[in-house]
Amino acid sequence: MFPNLRDDIKSIIERDPAARNAWEVFTCYPGFQAIMMHRWAHACWTRELKWIGRFISYIARIITGIEIHPGATIGHRVFIDHGFGVVIGETANVGDDCTIYQGVTLGGTSLGAGTKRHPTLERGVIIGAGAKVLGSFTVGEYAKVGSNAVVIKPVPAGATAVGNPAHIVQKNADSRSAHLFSAYGVTPNGDDPLSKALHGLINHAARQDEQLERLTALMKASGIACASMPECDKLDSVELNKLVE
Repeated sequence: MFPNLRDDIKSIIERDPAARNAWEVFTCYPGFQAIMMHRWAHACWTRELKWIGRFISYIARIITGIEIHPGATIGHRVFIDHGFGVVIGETANVGDDCTIYQGVTLGGTSLGAGTKRHPTLERGVIIGAGAKVLGSFTVGEYAKVGSNAVVIKPVPAGATAVGNPAHIVQKNADSRSAHLFSAYGVTPNGDDPLSKALHGLINHAARQDEQLERLTALMKASGIACASMPECDKLDSVELNKLVE
């Protein structure tokens, strides 16, 4: 247990610039305390001391504001940052080196007792503040879930999920950048794919307008009669792109 505590504290200091020393993490970080108490509760749960395990998790929720069911499996060096309002369900599996921010729910969408109802997070996953990951599926290694995203389907390794319902922004799982830590799951060029599509359509329409204007001017210069078109507002691609952003 104590080597695990040292690893947990070290990983928190590496990922949180506000953490000054081990004593501060041990005494003042509710995410660390919730993980520590969960290990006690999980040990009781697996030894058929179900009520004691639930009671320990209940006390941990009162102290830390973080609710982890004693049946959940939590790996090594998991960091719950700030943590208030985090809920992790009974059959959830959180892999090593995962980071979970405040307000996250790892929940289930089915009511079948004794079945896998909650998600599995593989190694290095980052779940941004307020995100909801709902259902029995896997979020792949080093994937990222943006803040307030609602994820209801698997996320490939190294990808980023954003939006409600979440859309997948595919990344290269083998690239070194996929393994870099990103606070709150925010990554460079991690825009919502719907926004990217709208930007592309706006820019394409603007280019078509320019081509039509040039063709019309060339036809008039060549003496070809062109039917008059009703006047309309010109497409302002700059303003439309700002609205999408």
